[in-house]
Amino acid sequence: MIWSLIVGALIGAIAGAITKYGDSMGCVTNIIAGLLGAWVGQALFGHWGPSLAGMALVPSIIGAVIVVLVASLIFGKNKK
Repeated sequence: MIWSLIVGALIGAIAGAITKYGDSMGCVTNIIAGLLGAWVGQALFGHWGPSLAGMALVPSIIGAVIVVLVASLIFGKNKK
């Protein structure tokens, strides 16, 4: 369980860095974005590529980028 949270935080941090919204996201938000992004990415793109903690990394990062972009549109977070 803790390993999943750590990998989720890493995925969320990568997605935040890719979208340039990482500065406005905290640790908990990174974890939520990473875990939700892993679920969305694997549902849309399948389970391919390297895996950590049961999460396929490439689809999970793509899904997390989608989640971060949608959340930024909904909540109105501006890029710095």
